[in-house]
Amino acid sequence: MEIIITLIIGAIAGWLGSTIYKGGGMGIIGNIVVGIIGSFVGYWLLGKLGIHLGAGWIGAILTGAIGAIIILFLLNLIMKKR
Repeated sequence: MEIIITLIIGAIAGWLGSTIYKGGGMGIIGNIVVGIIGSFVGYWLLGKLGIHLGAGWIGAILTGAIGAIIILFLLNLIMKKR
């Protein structure tokens, strides 16, 4: 059951990240992947900065969206150079 919740939170975080960062939409599967990886990046980065967005679904989605925006920014930076 936890894997389904992770996929749902990842999908929402990836969609939110691609909505905020225009031009970063990668489709539903891409958004899920970016959201899940973004969650790890977001938790790591915000943890290093001493920022905690709260517990529960909302905090997880916001943290994942911040990480997804960072990943989308880096992906667009790399892809534009090619």
